[in-house]
Amino acid sequence: MFFYPSYLLCLCLGILCVVFVSYWNAVWRGGFAWDGSGKQFNWHPVLMVTGLVVLYGNAAVVYRVPLTWGQNKTPWKLLHAGILLLALILSIVGLCAVFGNHNAQHIPNVYSLHSWIGICTVALFASQWVGGFAAFLLPCSPVEFRKLIKPTHVWMGGIILVLSIISCISGINEKLFFALKGNGNGSQPYKDLPPEALFANFLGVLIVAFGLVVLYILSNQKWQRPEPTHDGEGYRPLQCDVES
Repeated sequence: MFFYPSYLLCLCLGILCVVFVSYWNAVWRGGFAWDGSGKQFNWHPVLMVTGLVVLYGNAAVVYRVPLTWGQNKTPWKLLHAGILLLALILSIVGLCAVFGNHNAQHIPNVYSLHSWIGICTVALFASQWVGGFAAFLLPCSPVEFRKLIKPTHVWMGGIILVLSIISCISGINEKLFFALKGNGNGSQPYKDLPPEALFANFLGVLIVAFGLVVLYILSNQKWQRPEPTHDGEGYRPLQCDVES
């Protein structure tokens, strides 16, 4: 089955994304702190790539693993929601890191296209998680409501992943333009493609490759989790206790 090589590639690319973004900010950008300095800003790309892209993408494909088929769907719903919640928390902390740094350094907030897209992506992500929890995990959620919202939920999931990738690669590019000016700050200009620029560009390529693999897995009809033919277990949220 070709699913598992694709899934393994997805996992490997996700790990590489986290390693690359962490190494970039630890080695070339000076490391990490939470003191309002540039080191606090460095948490922003690490947390956004890890949460908004890698964890989000892996949460999206967890239903596709064939070993989960034919089993009770509730544990996998909880795993899906739990990974997404962790991704959302990391994303919010990542936003706090950049806002805290900008405020401490008296840098304007939310003026670039990157920041607009990023804020909208996190807002959509939060609303998607809340809506998904209400529809698919709240006890006694109506079956017809879940059937109605599911196509939109799936479509929005893919849209948020695409927006997350756009946000991250535009942010990487923006950071390189700001940091590599070659104007006496000890750095070569970005246009000369110094080692840091080359490394960060490869990070952007890895993020795009990860997203493409995730979207490929999600778009393959043969790898979709089979749904039951009746309105039973496959559509049932966490069960209400109806016994006395």
